[in-house]
Amino acid sequence: MRWTNLAESEAVAEAAFALPYGKGGGGGFMAGHLITKLVSRPRLARRWPELSVAVLDDDGSCVARGVTIPYASTVEGRDPYPEGGWEQAVLWASEDALDGRAPDTLCALEIAVHPDHQRRGLSGRALQALRQNAEDVGFGRLITPVRPPQKADDPWTPMAEYASRTRDDGLPSDPWLRVHVRAGGRIRAIAPCSATIAAGLDRWRTWTGLPLDADGPVAIPGGLAPLFVSVSLGVGSYVEPNVWIEHLG
Repeated sequence: MRWTNLAESEAVAEAAFALPYGKGGGGGFMAGHLITKLVSRPRLARRWPELSVAVLDDDGSCVARGVTIPYASTVEGRDPYPEGGWEQAVLWASEDALDGRAPDTLCALEIAVHPDHQRRGLSGRALQALRQNAEDVGFGRLITPVRPPQKADDPWTPMAEYASRTRDDGLPSDPWLRVHVRAGGRIRAIAPCSATIAAGLDRWRTWTGLPLDADGPVAIPGGLAPLFVSVSLGVGSYVEPNVWIEHLG
């Protein structure tokens, strides 16, 4: 088994981005996350192939990927761990690319493992590949707004409380946060507004399968936090918290 960044070949990039998502990638409502359009797969493969990695099995097939984007963290007014989390990183990377500003930070947007290759330690392998690749391409800072999928089982608990829970050995209780910490990551902050999805209630009913016929917050399948519903206005708003973890810095 080996890893490589996606600049190795177009075939590797295509295989990495064709890798399907398994469980834990969020509910169908993530299709309404408009900011993701800025970092579509073709754009990432074309603009920053050297900043993302593929983990290849012995037969050369892609079994995991890790995606990062670059931005300048030292610009005046930019927080080291912004409340806007995932979305803020995408906006800053887009701004800097358009403005020609030199980046100093890599932000990991996702790690995905092929559903047929779960429970092989590949998420940790992809994390180590991202850390090594960041150093290889000249970045001394690698951070990520982590989305712990099991938080969906406890949507009413504030993320700060959830992320602070530990086992007897001191490692995080959440398994995905635990993978990051075991790989050398350090929990630094909470990103309370890492992803925001707003849409009409008809779309939310399609995404969730719920009636959504009363005002107020409601837990939704795959949601790390409740959906806020306004029947009178006909809209629903979902604001997802993530956990900032520093891997290099």
